[in-house]
Amino acid sequence: MKVHILDDWFDTLRGLPCFAKLAGHDVTVWTDHEPDPVALAERVQDAEALVLFRERTKIGEALLTRLPNLKLISQRSVYPHIDVDACTAQNVLLCSNMHGGAPSYAAAEHTLALILASYRQITEQAASLKAGNWQSGVGRTLRGRTLGLYGYGRIAGAVAGYAKAMGINVQWWASEAGRARAIADGETVAASREAFFNGSDVVSVHVRLKPETRGLITADDLAAMAPRALFVNTSRSGLVAPGALEAEVARGRIHAAVDVFDQEPLTDTNNILLTQPNVLATPHIGYVTEDEFDLQFSDIFDQINAYAEGVPIHMINPQVFEQPA
Repeated sequence: MKVHILDDWFDTLRGLPCFAKLAGHDVTVWTDHEPDPVALAERVQDAEALVLFRERTKIGEALLTRLPNLKLISQRSVYPHIDVDACTAQNVLLCSNMHGGAPSYAAAEHTLALILASYRQITEQAASLKAGNWQSGVGRTLRGRTLGLYGYGRIAGAVAGYAKAMGINVQWWASEAGRARAIADGETVAASREAFFNGSDVVSVHVRLKPETRGLITADDLAAMAPRALFVNTSRSGLVAPGALEAEVARGRIHAAVDVFDQEPLTDTNNILLTQPNVLATPHIGYVTEDEFDLQFSDIFDQINAYAEGVPIHMINPQVFEQPA
């Protein structure tokens, strides 16, 4: 098959063990990002299969109608960036492994890294040293503080394990069903939503972005956080009500550590999340490790081979696949 891989910005996949799974295909790797669907369609005009790096490129009708040769879109995890109805209308099969087992340990590790870096002022201290100065301030200890985890899922569970190993207290908030599971597992659930935000030194959100979770974290939630508390988001920017975090950090009352943004890639250096001294920001690297890529793209390349063999797997819109007679 003619396979086009989009948005492999550092040409990482060629150097990973999983890339050998594409040996029998004609593979083109694009190492930049083309957001315009018309220009992108010109690039990948001969593509029979598109491989996506999570949500880096949106797939909609404007692109799909310009790709008459396209048969398959292969990716991993959730797909809010893909118009599934448009795929079906164009007879394009979407395959995505929802990986119901292990969490993304890379994302969990990055969450912990952001918390540690914020509390210990690691970026500021390193910059001070490189500038020819010595210590630039005084950080804070995490042991004995309370980490509030919003969302009782796999990644949050991994973060909780790391936190507990460091002597950090953990409390939870989630959907009603999530809270019930946490209580059944013997975990500490806050008495109320307001108590959760007000009683956590650090709040980290770990929820999938769906229509019903968009804007889940409100301005009132952030306002309920204690002074100097830290809000962490390595999940999705859309989980926070538009402008709520920007307004709160502008007040200078709380701190934030964010890995996700409303517009990605974010290149506006005047964005308040990049200019405020009480915000630590990273460019959506929570899942960006060689190990995580090899795990994810091994699944993705298996999907391509399965389709080429006539037995597709992880189908999201199976109605477009015609079974052989």
